[in-house]
Amino acid sequence: MNKQGLFSSIGNWGTFKRALLLVTLAIFFSSSFLYFTGPGSKIRMFLAETVITTQHRDWAWIFVGSEKRDEMVAAMQRMSDDNAEEKQDLGAVTRRKHEGKLAEVVDIKGDTWVGKKMYVYDPHAIRVVVPHKQGEGERITSMVERTGAIGGVNGGGFSDPEGLGNGFAAIGAIMSGGKLLFTDTGDDVGQHIVGFTKDGTLIIGKYSVNELRKLGVTEAVSFYPRVIANGNPLITKGDGGWGRAPRTAVGQRADGTVIFIVIDGRQAHSVGATLREVQDLLLEEGCINAGFLDGGASSEMVFNNELLTSPSSRYGERRLPTGFLVFENPESIKVDGVWDGLTNIDPGGSYDHPDYIKEQQDKAKKNQNSNNNNNKQNSPTKKPEGSPPSGNNKNSSTESSNQESSTKPTTKSEQSPATESKEQNETQHAPANNNNNEVVPSQTP
Repeated sequence: MNKQGLFSSIGNWGTFKRALLLVTLAIFFSSSFLYFTGPGSKIRMFLAETVITTQHRDWAWIFVGSEKRDEMVAAMQRMSDDNAEEKQDLGAVTRRKHEGKLAEVVDIKGDTWVGKKMYVYDPHAIRVVVPHKQGEGERITSMVERTGAIGGVNGGGFSDPEGLGNGFAAIGAIMSGGKLLFTDTGDDVGQHIVGFTKDGTLIIGKYSVNELRKLGVTEAVSFYPRVIANGNPLITKGDGGWGRAPRTAVGQRADGTVIFIVIDGRQAHSVGATLREVQDLLLEEGCINAGFLDGGASSEMVFNNELLTSPSSRYGERRLPTGFLVFENPESIKVDGVWDGLTNIDPGGSYDHPDYIKEQQDKAKKNQNSNNNNNKQNSPTKKPEGSPPSGNNKNSSTESSNQESSTKPTTKSEQSPATESKEQNETQHAPANNNNNEVVPSQTP
C-alpha cells in the first residue's frame, strides 16, 4: 500500500481507532525521547527525584529502575548527613533589641511556584507547639487559635502510612520551653535538628539530645536538609536533587531576624520549588544559617488566624505533631508532654483517617443509590391487580358495586421492614514507630 492509500485508509477509520492511533504514537515518541536522548534522561532523573521525596518513593523505578532509585535515595541521605556535619558559629548572630511590629508576611513567587515569607523580628517569640491530646496530631490553624499565637508554620516530620497518618507518631526529637517532649532514639544519638537556643539563635545540624542541652537549646524539631551553614551555601551544583515539591524552610540573619518560607506545590497554580531555589532565596535575604522543615502536603503558613497557603493534600490541612508558632508573650505559653507515658504509638493510616473514611462512605452510598436507580429503571411494568376486564360489561360492574356496598373493607396495618445499615471500619493496628531516624517528607497523594 502506498503512502496515499495509507492516509486514505486511516481517513476512513472511526473516531475511536484514530484516537487510539494518536495515543500509541504519542507513547512511542515520548518514550523514545525520555529513554534514548540526553535531555530525556535528565527529565527522567528529575521526575524520579520528585517522586522519591513523596510517600510513593517506590514508584520512582518507573523512571530510572529500582537499582538506580535505591542509589538516589542513598545519595540524598548522604547529602543530608554531610550538610549537617559542620558546627555552627553560635556567636555569629548578634541580636538587636526588638522594637515595633513583631512579625509580618509578604508574598513571594518564582517561575513555577508561589508562596509566603514570614519575617519574625524577635527570635525569642518563637515556640514549638504540639497537639493538645494524645492519639492524633493537630492542624496549625487549630494550634494558632487554641494558643492565641500570631501565626506559625508546620514543624518536624512524622511517620505517615499511606500518606494518611494521624500526625501523632513524630520522628526525631521535640523540645519546647527547654523540656524534651519526645525522642525516638537515645540521648547520645545524633539527629537532624532545627531549633533555637535560649538566646534566640537558630541551630541546624546533627546533634544528640545531650548536645542540645549543653548548647542551651530550648525549642527543637527534627528535619533536614541544611542548606546554609555559617553564611555559606551548601548546594553549589545542580538543584539539590529533590525535584520540585511544596516546601517549608527557615533561616536567620546575623541580626537575629528569622525568616520562614512556605511554598505551595503539586497544584495548577504552583508546581513547587527545588531545594536550590529556596536556598538562594534565603541567601538573598542575608541568612547565615538555614534548613528545611517538613514539606509536601504538610507545608502551610498561618497568620492572624488565617491559612495563607494552599496545602496540597486533597483533604486540606493535615494533622501534625509540631509547629513553630510566634507569640507576643512566649514565656506564658505552656506546652504539655502529650507523649508522656506512651510506649506504643500508632501512626494511623487509612483505617482511622476521618476524611478518608467519610470519602469512602460517600462513594459507597453514591454507588448504592446508582444501583437502586438502575434496578428501578430495569424493572418491568406490571398491570395492577384487580383491574376491571376490558369491554363494557354492565352486569359485572353492577355486581361489583353491590358487593362493595354490602361488605365493609378490612384494614390491615402493614409496616415496611426496617433497613439496617451496618458499616464496619476494619481496624488494623499499624506498627509502632520503628525508631528509624531517617525522616521522609510527610506527603498525601
